[in-house]
Amino acid sequence: MSETIKNRYEFVILYDVENGNPNGDPDAGNMPRIDPETGHGIVTDVCLKRKVRNYVELVKEGAPGWKIYIKEGTPLNQNNEEAYKAVDGLEPGKKADLKGVDAARRWMCANFFDVRTFGAVMTTGDNCGQVRGPVQINFSRSIDPITQQEVTITRQAVTRIEDAEKERTMGRKHIVPYALYRAEGYVSAKLANHSDKGTGFSAEDLELLWEALINMFEHDHSAARGKMATRKLIVFKHASDLGNAPSHLLFERVHVERKPNIATPREFSDYVVTIDRENLPGGVELVEML
Repeated sequence: MSETIKNRYEFVILYDVENGNPNGDPDAGNMPRIDPETGHGIVTDVCLKRKVRNYVELVKEGAPGWKIYIKEGTPLNQNNEEAYKAVDGLEPGKKADLKGVDAARRWMCANFFDVRTFGAVMTTGDNCGQVRGPVQINFSRSIDPITQQEVTITRQAVTRIEDAEKERTMGRKHIVPYALYRAEGYVSAKLANHSDKGTGFSAEDLELLWEALINMFEHDHSAARGKMATRKLIVFKHASDLGNAPSHLLFERVHVERKPNIATPREFSDYVVTIDRENLPGGVELVEML
């Protein structure tokens, strides 16, 4: 059995984008998401969780215990049905009692990495209950206001044979010329190990999570997303499972500022990252993983 985690963690991740769209907004023609009041760029939590899921799937290749519940092309109810087939006393298509639902929930946690990490609502189809994940990530926010740029492109290829002699069509790409984003996250040992509702998120899962956050953009390159990379991963480790200091006070120790002589940032070196390591609260360790 994998070793359980015994500590609470918080983390700060810095990542940047160059000539790409880190997270398009379908309500705005897929333009990069933006805070309309300040002009700062926004990336949703689910966007980063998707990249973590994709990385884990690449690394583990569907190995037992490391499947991904929420992924393209696989209906959620199909995974729920798999649990009902595997757990004694349950039958697909038949309503389970509370004890049976809990057994299905525990099976899902044991077999799906993203369920025991981020949690899931699995009440459709064969009811596998709800899981509150021990790992949560806030929305990302750019350090400076971003510029939403629309770039016109020409499509040389045509789809239909009868259109071969027609004029070429025009298209558009939406990009951010450059932006540095900051996201903050949490890892709760209590939610991982709770006697009744714990997910079983383990020390091995935690190491894979750190690895995924560092490398999640390396296998996610595309024409739409441009050049993206994780620049910093700063972790606060508590001595206890309940924690030894408020998370917001720890986050405030990581400062990111644009250099005073830079009017328009275009690379990571245009910023200065300062970490206040002095007089950390008792029982809190700071680990700079990247």
